[in-house]
Amino acid sequence: MSQKNLGQIPIYRKALELCATSRAIASYVTFNKDLLKLYTSNSFRDIVADALLTDAILIPQKIAQTEFSCSPDEKRRNISFIRVMLKNISSYCTGLERDGHEKEYLNLLRQEIKSFRKSLKKWTGSLPNGDTLQ
Repeated sequence: MSQKNLGQIPIYRKALELCATSRAIASYVTFNKDLLKLYTSNSFRDIVADALLTDAILIPQKIAQTEFSCSPDEKRRNISFIRVMLKNISSYCTGLERDGHEKEYLNLLRQEIKSFRKSLKKWTGSLPNGDTLQ
């Protein structure tokens, strides 16, 4: 599979949508509008926004690694990593909500995560050895 074909994989496109939503949430919740410098801040909001962005960006990377991998063990590790990142992002939503942010925007991200999880399950089942990757 070539790099060009990666954009044709539905789970990869959903991961990119998750990134875009995460980026919008991070931009909304932080006082520091330079998203590339969030890691330098001591603000709780900036730290959570940075973690949210980092984890969301890692998901499409792990999907690509899984698609290009021939190793069932590596595929399993990548899928497990994706699931951990999804749990982390959900936790960041809870933290931001407790910090006083509008629930409406965070619920949009939660809905995106829920939809992504369904797609993830379908995708893992379609991979070679998919029954053992679940």
